[in-house]
Amino acid sequence: MYFFLLSLSLLDVGSISTTVPKSMANILWNTRAISYLGCAAQVFLFVFLITAEYFLLTVMAYDRYVAICRPLHYSTLMDSRACVKMAAAAWASGFLNALLHTANTFSIPLCQGNVVEQFFCEIPQILKLSCSDSYLREVGVLVLSACLLFGCFVFIVVSYVQIFTAVLRAGTKPFPCASRTWSWSL
Repeated sequence: MYFFLLSLSLLDVGSISTTVPKSMANILWNTRAISYLGCAAQVFLFVFLITAEYFLLTVMAYDRYVAICRPLHYSTLMDSRACVKMAAAAWASGFLNALLHTANTFSIPLCQGNVVEQFFCEIPQILKLSCSDSYLREVGVLVLSACLLFGCFVFIVVSYVQIFTAVLRAGTKPFPCASRTWSWSL
């Protein structure tokens, strides 16, 4: 659990660090523009960190499910190797999703210049600057990502419903040895 919390906190720090430095620089230099390369880097990092965080939250839901609903199997299912593999899979999934979005978005030719007049670069803002009909390609990628994230959401909800059911079930049953009276004789 602490390994996942460390990974989650690193993702949180990284995600806020993608936009705050540029916004602070814009305030100090009284500008609102971001370069094309800066925009691509910001989109990649933000999508990578947010997606990896969401996948990591899914892994953490599974970890809590195993810990509460399968406590006797926890040490075999969630050993240190499995935790590292799951966290690496979450980070790799975020990386691949960000690479797909960034490559797809920034391969579209722009006809209204390559400077976005705000400190935070978003995919819809870039699509507004495009002059081609590649919009449907990006919408397809967005739909695919939405389906992936919805699948994670369903997994998280099902995991926590199982956890709550197990906790409520354990709360209504009396302890097996509570009805017995123990007598100690010397």
